[in-house]
Amino acid sequence: MQRSESELLAAARAGDAGAIEEILERHEHQVFRFGLRMCGSEDDAREVLQETLLAAFRKLPEFRGEAALSTWLFQIARSFCMKQRRRAVGEPAAPLPVEAPEAAAVPSPAAAPDERAHAREIGQILQAAILALPEEQREVIVLRDVEGLPAEEAARVVGIEVGALKSRLHRARSELRQRLSALLGEGEAAALAPCPEMARELAAYVAAEIDQATCARIEEHLARCPRCAAACDSLERTVSLCSRIPGGEVPAPIRSAVRRALRAAATG
Repeated sequence: MQRSESELLAAARAGDAGAIEEILERHEHQVFRFGLRMCGSEDDAREVLQETLLAAFRKLPEFRGEAALSTWLFQIARSFCMKQRRRAVGEPAAPLPVEAPEAAAVPSPAAAPDERAHAREIGQILQAAILALPEEQREVIVLRDVEGLPAEEAARVVGIEVGALKSRLHRARSELRQRLSALLGEGEAAALAPCPEMARELAAYVAAEIDQATCARIEEHLARCPRCAAACDSLERTVSLCSRIPGGEVPAPIRSAVRRALRAAATG
């Protein structure tokens, strides 16, 4: 029988190695994927994963469960992502292909090699578009649309109010929609395009954060406009592929290195 999160935490605090391993199994892929989507480099994502888990291991007795464990881990990971990004300022980004494929199907585990390569190409296109966003927009897209966190949990990770998070997410989705439209074919771009009314609403706030009144108007518009609702749904489905496309799994050597580091910390 699978243990609950509270049971696992209690056992982990008591030094139960099995409980610690189970916590890692449940959460390490999310932390690694978050680092990968935010930093764009597997090496940086490995550093973020290792530092996050080491910090969480050391601070485990302080965790009181006011938020979900995943929220706490994302908060720690976010701080390390910011450090990694600051260190990388001025370094050229690794080139990513921008040729648009014909479809966005995610292959099954038994897919042919060419299908897996195709899926990875989709992932690279999405990653390129997400990495091109400003950091504050990128993190809300990753937390909400890639990881699927509820708005309240994502807002807690970022450290802002839920209304402010929704406003930032509207801006981020608009920016991402424009970038994806430049990378995808005409058919996909049309599916992502909002109606002119929504475009005018967002264009009026190019230089500033959308305020709460604008956020309310946009949400009301989405509720009554089928075209915009469909565009948002299409964008969410497209971006959520990042959580399933090859490239987000924790490579075996990284998993081993993280566990060695945790064992060393436990005995040090």
